[in-house]
Amino acid sequence: METTRLGRTGLTVTRTSFGVLPMQRVELSEAVRILRHAYEAGITFYDTARAYTDSEEKIGAALSHVRDHIVIATKSGSTTRKGLLADLETSLRNLRTDHVDILQLHNPGQLPDPNDPESSYAGLLEAQARGMVRFLGFTNHRRDVALAAVQSGLYDTLQFPLCMISAPEDLALIDACREADLGLIAMKALSGGLITNARAAFAFLWQYENVVPIWGIQRMGELEEFLALDAAPPMLDGALRAQIETDRKALSEDFCRACGYCLPCPAEIPIPMAARMSLLLRRMPYQRFLKEDWAANMARIENCIDCGHCKSHCPYGLDTPALLRRNLADYRSFREAHLG
Repeated sequence: METTRLGRTGLTVTRTSFGVLPMQRVELSEAVRILRHAYEAGITFYDTARAYTDSEEKIGAALSHVRDHIVIATKSGSTTRKGLLADLETSLRNLRTDHVDILQLHNPGQLPDPNDPESSYAGLLEAQARGMVRFLGFTNHRRDVALAAVQSGLYDTLQFPLCMISAPEDLALIDACREADLGLIAMKALSGGLITNARAAFAFLWQYENVVPIWGIQRMGELEEFLALDAAPPMLDGALRAQIETDRKALSEDFCRACGYCLPCPAEIPIPMAARMSLLLRRMPYQRFLKEDWAANMARIENCIDCGHCKSHCPYGLDTPALLRRNLADYRSFREAHLG
């Protein structure tokens, strides 16, 4: 598999890498089988987070015996030195290792004060000094905060949503990271599942040698698809560019990226799915969404108490309650049209 240098970390990683978040939805034995197959096929970089329930434990179960041959990145959402170190201790136990290669601050609202001895950044430095972490990373969904992290010179890697429908302003981070010699990790390369043409998505990001996509993989078939694309990378030809343009037009408005930062919802609305239901109905096999369980899930939108949690936590600044109501109205019209 083709590799690249992850910025000033000097780490050599496969350009096709593994986002382990979806493994939390897979039984342990199957997760181990998929992760081991990924390693045996040549994938060397695995990204997870303390917040991804048991995904760290699954990496530990699957790959601890080859720890010296892989690169592991995890994340802490803590905003304090003490909290970050506690998260890291848990991560190391779960991963069955004495260090992680990259510890990333997980989507903070702003950069922590590097001069605050009790900040999460102070925690990163302490962990690095103690040999628990090799390199310091930063993840975000907000372009301005991500760019500030790049310009600060304090971090070795940036993780940011990048895909074939990204705005030019987002894609400008690619050059910014190259100029700063920062490793750039691309999350949401399929835009939370709304991009259904993996070939086009792969070809688009492949043109940027300093971008390392972490493909979110949940099934063996998905892994095999990305391995096949890596073995014979598709050219970004006219047909694929046309597909990309079609998707850009279809997804040109603000839409839910299914990042999940809006959760938990006190009304138990499954926001990451419900807030983009109109798109799911038209871009995926829709039949399962018309069943009674999803009708009940969508009906929970009527129980919204307008607490503001989802809106205030959306990294894309969406008016989530309004988006949910629009999706509910469209869902009911769509369901009635198809079921009568």
